[in-house]
Amino acid sequence: MKEIILVRHAKSDWGTEFLKDVDRHLNERGYRDAYSLSEWYAKNKNKPHLILSSTATRALSTALIFARNLNLDMKKFKLEEKIYEANTDKLLSVIREQDNSLDTLMLFGHNPSLSNMCNVLSDDLFFDDIPTCGILSYSFNIKTWSALEAKKGKLNYYQFPKDFKNKD
Repeated sequence: MKEIILVRHAKSDWGTEFLKDVDRHLNERGYRDAYSLSEWYAKNKNKPHLILSSTATRALSTALIFARNLNLDMKKFKLEEKIYEANTDKLLSVIREQDNSLDTLMLFGHNPSLSNMCNVLSDDLFFDDIPTCGILSYSFNIKTWSALEAKKGKLNYYQFPKDFKNKD
């Protein structure tokens, strides 16, 4: 059994016009959501065997917040340039290349590719636009990552920042 956990980067800052897209950082809400969701994940789910993160600043920052709250050994953290601006075929390729000894992958990326990826992996629920810092988990009855196929995933759970609003 293999599990893929997709996490869209938290809300980014659009206020600095000279920054390249890849260099945009998180805004205040993004940091708040990343901390809330990573704390929820740490309390309720098992650590992934590997975190794969886009090299974009906003995705990397989100992934590092999760890694820190999970007390993850940084040997289990990998930057993956192919995730930034990837289409679903490229994301599937990145996943299929992973070591088969790893059963749980947590991938930090971007829309629209992550929303599209969810809809490629499973027919359980259609996602038009995963919100920033949204987490979705899919399980696959496979032994090797290379055996990953479209529409064969089972949606385990999803968690979005809006679920944490007004809980103070």
